[in-house]
This record gives sequence, C-alpha cells and structure tokens, in this order.
Amino acid sequence: MLEKKDQQEGSKKIQDLAKDTKDGSGQFLTTNQGLKINDDNNSLKAGSRGPSLLEDFILREKITHFDHERIPERIVHARGSAAHGYFQAYPNAAQYSKAGFLQNADAKTPVFTRFSTVAGFRGSTDLARDVRGFAVKFYTEEGIFDLVGNNVPVFFIQDAAKFPDLIHAVKPEPHNEIPQAASAHDTFWDFISLMPESMHMVMWAMSDRAIPRSYRMMEGFGVHTFRFINKNEESHFVKFHWKPKLGTHAVVWDEAVKISGNDPDFHRRDLWEAIESGSFPEWELGVQLIPESDEHNFDFDLLDPTKLVPEELVPVIPIGKMVLDRNPDNFFAETEQVAFHPGHIVPGIDFSNDPLLQGRLFSYTDTQLSRLGTPNFHELPINRSVSPMHNNQRDGQMRQEINKGRASYFPNSLGGGCPYQAKIAEGGFSTYSERIDANKVRERSSSFSDHFSQARLFFDSQTPTEQNHLISALRFELSKVETPEIRTRMVGLLSMVSDPLAKQVAKGLGIAVPENIERPINKGIGADDLGMENEPKQAAVPVALSPTLSMIKNPNNTDTIEYRKVAFLCSDGVDADSITSMKKALLSKGATVKIIGTNATMLTASDGSQITIDHNLLTVSSVLFDSVFVPAGKGSAEMLRKEEKAIEFLNDAYKHCKPIAAEKEGTELLNHTNFIHKLSDANRELYGIFTSEMKNENLAHQFIGAMGKHRIWSRESGL
Repeated sequence: MLEKKDQQEGSKKIQDLAKDTKDGSGQFLTTNQGLKINDDNNSLKAGSRGPSLLEDFILREKITHFDHERIPERIVHARGSAAHGYFQAYPNAAQYSKAGFLQNADAKTPVFTRFSTVAGFRGSTDLARDVRGFAVKFYTEEGIFDLVGNNVPVFFIQDAAKFPDLIHAVKPEPHNEIPQAASAHDTFWDFISLMPESMHMVMWAMSDRAIPRSYRMMEGFGVHTFRFINKNEESHFVKFHWKPKLGTHAVVWDEAVKISGNDPDFHRRDLWEAIESGSFPEWELGVQLIPESDEHNFDFDLLDPTKLVPEELVPVIPIGKMVLDRNPDNFFAETEQVAFHPGHIVPGIDFSNDPLLQGRLFSYTDTQLSRLGTPNFHELPINRSVSPMHNNQRDGQMRQEINKGRASYFPNSLGGGCPYQAKIAEGGFSTYSERIDANKVRERSSSFSDHFSQARLFFDSQTPTEQNHLISALRFELSKVETPEIRTRMVGLLSMVSDPLAKQVAKGLGIAVPENIERPINKGIGADDLGMENEPKQAAVPVALSPTLSMIKNPNNTDTIEYRKVAFLCSDGVDADSITSMKKALLSKGATVKIIGTNATMLTASDGSQITIDHNLLTVSSVLFDSVFVPAGKGSAEMLRKEEKAIEFLNDAYKHCKPIAAEKEGTELLNHTNFIHKLSDANRELYGIFTSEMKNENLAHQFIGAMGKHRIWSRESGL
C-alpha cells in the first residue's frame, strides 16, 4: 500500500526537481477554490479496492474542467473513421451472460464502430504513433450497449484522477502548440518518467501496435475488467477481445512517416474502400471469464487497468462476430456526432471497481454535454436506441422528442402510473449486489504496485525484429526530449523492465544506464535495490512468454491476402498476358490489384491493347501498397528503367520488407535497384524476391505465399 509518507516523499522529490526549472515556483497544488490538495494521485474510494465515490469533489472538479477544455472537437480520439455493420452471437454466448443480444445465434444486432487516434487533432495524420480507439455501439433490443476500448489491452494510468494530467502531458506543449499528434517531446516523457505505473503501456505504445497497417488488421480490447451476469444471477469478471479476421499487422516507422506525406487519410481510405468494394472487415468477439472465487489468484490485480490477463492463464472464448458492411452516409451526422459511453450497458453486463473505469463513467457524460451541447445527445439518429425510450426527463437544448400528457414525474396517478419501473423478470436492470465494507480513503491497494513485471513480459514476448523496432522507437522519442534528466530517469525505469532494453536505448542516446535509480513516486514490486523487497505480493502465477502479445508470432494470424494491395509497375509495351495471369491469381485470393503507369490514363500493351491505369507513378509511392509486381514486356522494362521514381518505388518496397515479384523482361528492372546485387540467385526467395526469366505459373504461387506472411522480416535481421 502506498503510505502517506511515501506520497509526501514523492511530492517532495518532484518539488526538488522543479527547483531547477524556470517554472518551479514552489506553489501548493489547489482546487479552483484555493483548497490545498493533499493527494492528487488517487480518487476517493470505499476501501483501496472499492468503487470511486460521487462525493469526491476534487476528482469531479478536475475532470469536469478537463472535459470542457476544448469544444467542439473531442478532447481525445478527435480523428476517427467509422462504419455500420452487425454483430451475431455464437450459440455458446447465452450461457455466459443474460444480455439479450447474446441469446439468439440467428439474430443480427446492428452496430456502429468508430476507430480513432487518441492524441492528435481532427486534422492530424492517420499514421501517428499512437494508441487507436476501438469503440462499438450495439443497438440492442434492451437498449444501447457501448463497448468502448482501444487496440491496446492496458492503459497508462491506474486511477482516473491522473487522466487529465496524462492528456495534458501528451498533447502539444501549451507554450507553442508543438508537436502535433506525437508523444516525442519533454512534457509527455517527464510525466511518464515520474509515473512508473505507465511502463507496461509504454511498451505497447512504442511497439508496432501503435502504427497498424489498417483498422481491419487491428485487435480491440475493452481495457477494463467488467462483469458478466448469467441467467442464474452468477457473476464472472470479463475481459473483452476483438480478434481481426485478417490478423494483426503493422507498418514500419519509416513507412509510416512516408505514408503521412503521401496519404494522411491512409486508414480512413483503406476502411472506406474495403467496404465499398465488398471486402467487409470482420472481427471475432472473445471473452476471458474469471470466476469471482479466482479474483485474487493472480500475481496482478484484475482491477488494475495497467495489467492484462495473459491468454495462457485464461484463454479467450469466442462468443460472436462483427461484420462492418456499410459506410456512413454523412461523416458529420454519424462519425462525428456519435457519442460512446462505457456506462451504456444492458442487463447481463456490469462494472467492476476499476478506479479508471469508475472515473470514465462520470467523465463521458460530461464530455458529451460539452461536445454536443445538449443533454439530448441521445436523440440524435446515430445515438438513438432501437429500444423505445420512456422517462420523465424533459426539455433542454435541441429536444426532439414531443412528450404528451400532464405527468412528467414518478410516482404519478395522472399518467396511469406510467412510465413505471420494470421488474428484473421484465428485463429491468439491476446492479450486481457486491458487498462493500470499507473506510473512505485516498490511496491505492498494494496489489496495484507491480509496475514492471508485465512490461517485462510484453518485451520478452516480442520477436527480435519487434524488439528492435521498440528500441528504435524509444531512441527516437527520447532523442526528441531536450531535458537530459528526463532521458536519464526514463532509461533508469527501462532497466527495471529489461536490462538489455535499457542498455540498447541508452547506447542510442549516448548516455549510460544510471547505477542508482531514483525511487519512483509510485513504488514497484521487484525493485529490491530501492528498498522495496518487503512490499506485499499476491500469489504468483508465472508466465514466461505470451505469443499473443507479438504481432508476428500471434497464433490468431492467418495467411490470407484478402484486400492486400498489390502495385503492378508498368509502362507502354507491357505484356498484357503477364498482367492478366498474375491479376487473376491474386484476385482469386481476395487481393486488390492497382496498375501503376507512367502517364495519366492509359497504357498501350505490346499487342496494341489499351490498359487503364489506376495511378500515375508520379503521384503514388510503394508505401501505399503491400507488395509489388513488375510484369513482362521489353518496352515497359526499358521505359521504367529511365524513371528514377520507378527505381525508388522498388527500393522502398524492399526496405520496408514487402514481397517483390518480376516476370521475364520485368526482371531486368530489378538489376537497377540498390538491393538486387546484394543477393545471390540462391537466396533471393529467402529475401522475398521472386523472378522468372520465362513465363512461370509457379511465380504467382510463390508471390502469394510470401504475401501471406505479410512482411519478409529476414531482410532486417540479415538471416
């Protein structure tokens, strides 16, 4: 348990640090009414693991002010893209929850799903290194259920009291509004270096999860621990997972930077075009279920939002699928005006005492009032429940419902007693009965104190390629930090996660790993050198590695190439048969082919036929595609060889580990690239280069097989 003495020591440490800065002025932290705040790190709870209390006026003031800081743009998740679709439960779902939409495997529940970046403004790029929002609105017969999550299963902080501080730190710095949609700056890492509870999330945010290839290739998580209540009124803790049909894939950082310049709407466009073409994105909804009796049988706390439940300990049970099959008709009316809320639940689903979730239950309503300007935001078409609404809430700005009758109160006799309260048997919602007997306190349970074990698990579970990407991301981000002390503090915390990780990051920064690590404001279990060896622990259930944490090793990945974009690099004189045969093979597997030409509209093939091009070579880059094919044709190869952009196109594709194929004369174009002479004829295929001097039907088979692996990571490792 974080004792008051430790909190005071941490506060004093930060004050000492502030003395060396020009802004350090020694003031006490206060409310807007001037009340000195004794604890700004924890919300008021009924016991250290109990629910947050509505009487916490300090938390409410802080979050209310934060929620109203920016209008009308969302404070976070401002840049998004969305689509309509449906959810269909599997037959097994009914046994886990009494929620109506999980009872009938033949029923299709309408959904509206919004994906988003978090930190950037509406005009920022899709390819920022950032967490992605993954929010699903279920229009069920029992009312709205919003599953509001991210593409990362954990979060930066443990208590909602710190949410405004986190977002203030990651947003552009207030004195110059720089940088946009980026965490690579002093204020973010200053905050993180003083909050070691963020270390697990930092591993995810610096991994390739933060630069997904597509929304369609992205997992989703409910983040918090919720409850499922079954028909017998039995409760299980539940963690929600969305598993994409197309697997989990990312871009590389250099590619992300170039995509931002070529097409900052890359993810938006990808989702829109996939649905318009009939390649409907699909996810499977899975749950991890934990009986109440097992709540304390882990070496972490289920209520801690900075922790996940390894799938090796609690497998994910698939209970349904979601298909997105219709784009919005109006971006503003639907994607912008949709209002999600984790407090929108239905019978069979309930909350846990997660202190971050408890704060969000207040914050979301307040935010919608600010952003949409009315308590009637639920009456907007995109937010309206398919279940009839009857209550005594009246008037307010932009009221659309016309209520008849004299009675707008309960109980009443003038309205026939209606609307009346529903019994549980009639579908009335009843909060799960949980016994609470605790003192009102501002503190965190000692079971929340391990900040490094799962961060270590995540890093160790990555492939060497992914670890190198994570190290490079940390080097890049911390190199942007101007204050040396912040970089040193961060490397010290990284050494608590992994010594090799810290050393590699420190080497890239040109500094040494500190021998004596500063005692963090929030203690961490396992930091024996900080005098924490006597910190209480829960029963350990060790997991050495978890393959599901890796995007490359993820066992849920498949070899599908559905809707992968293949660039056919062509010019006049191209062999039409070469295009036709490879295109037929790729389309049969669900891929998308785009003809890239050297002029504006048409190409003339070697047989005189006309071929329509999709993109001019001067206006696109290989970063917008998943692989490249150079068809046969002597005239085409000769013209492309004279185009510097064509050679750059292939060089970038190789650098970004994408499969490359060339047929007959098209192979000659590869001889002018930077990479081909580094490879022998024997190891070209190992490095994802497939060629045929003569027409070869096996070429398409090899090319498709390599595309199914998504990337040829051996190019980076040199194996």
